[in-house]
Amino acid sequence: MARQWSEGHSTSILCIGASPGSDGLLASGSEGGEVAVWSQDGTIIGRLVLPGEEDSTSVVFSPAAPGHFYVSHGDKVSLLDPRNLKSPVEEFGGAAEEEINALALNETGSALAVADDSGAVRVLELPGGKVCRTLRRHTNICSSVAFRPHRPNNLLSAGLDMQVMLWGLQKTRPLWIVNLQDAADEEDSHQRHPGQLFNPPLVHCVSVASCGNILGCAAEDGRVHLMRIGSGSKLEQQGSVKAHSQGASQASFLRSLSHPYWLVTGGNDGQVTLWDLSRHPVVSPETKSKPQGGGRRGKIKAKRKVQDASKNPSEAGAERGEAEEEGRPTEEEEEQQQLPGPKLSISHGDKINWLCPAVLSGEPSVVVADQSSSLTIYPLTL
Repeated sequence: MARQWSEGHSTSILCIGASPGSDGLLASGSEGGEVAVWSQDGTIIGRLVLPGEEDSTSVVFSPAAPGHFYVSHGDKVSLLDPRNLKSPVEEFGGAAEEEINALALNETGSALAVADDSGAVRVLELPGGKVCRTLRRHTNICSSVAFRPHRPNNLLSAGLDMQVMLWGLQKTRPLWIVNLQDAADEEDSHQRHPGQLFNPPLVHCVSVASCGNILGCAAEDGRVHLMRIGSGSKLEQQGSVKAHSQGASQASFLRSLSHPYWLVTGGNDGQVTLWDLSRHPVVSPETKSKPQGGGRRGKIKAKRKVQDASKNPSEAGAERGEAEEEGRPTEEEEEQQQLPGPKLSISHGDKINWLCPAVLSGEPSVVVADQSSSLTIYPLTL
């Protein structure tokens, strides 16, 4: 059953963070610089309004200082201690060039990444907040950043320029760049109705699984774009899940379920969905080569793939056109249909601003922020 936590804010909640520590604190930030800290049962531990009253846009708990957390507001970052919320412990003024959209901490708590409206990503050394790197390659707003688990010097960034980048922090140029518009165009060309309009894949959120090799990007085209990183930090595979009927605003891998490839997503369609990606071809490449359903149908499909491999692009396109005219699915659509749907789909009913997985009183849950001033908690029971 869903629960609501209220009275922590008077304005729309924009971000949520959960402590990795045993105390299990949560913090939320809202418009006007409001910040609230919650216990696991939804009791308000403390509240404050940050100096300047600029929107609180991102909150992350420190793995190095249990209970302490960082909040971005305007172009500043404040370090807060839940035991004394009267004022920030420390403030990093001018941590970014323009308004900050997202923060990320590496696993050791020694580096804080800051993504802003200019498209720049700054990396701050902790403690102290000294800027040690400024990464410039995005041509539009940088909306999200995430460090790779087990690789504290690898940082992912994504933005409204539809680009996803992997950085090695020893250098100021990305290891690779993926333009999701190219990937989306390729996928859309295989759909039955090529004239259908799709929203561009502006990236709102990037998340990395605990293994460090699988990432998901929630995009405005309703998809979560998936990528697998191989040895040498090379990009090995790409794919996607059509997760929402409108823009996907949030995607977050969970660490509390049976394997690292559970992903919870939220979108502008008001849906919250839980996905098991363990058999998705990007996560498990060998799955793609196994016959689905077995028997004669599996053999026919395997034979068709061999035949298709020998065709030139015009022949393949002609066959795709014939399939569309006959009303039967193309091979690409068949493969897409074989991917499992969400394991859990929740109709939240309002646009999702932020999702935060958390274990509350021993129960895997997701905390949802929308356009209101309250938080909604859903248990992730399968």
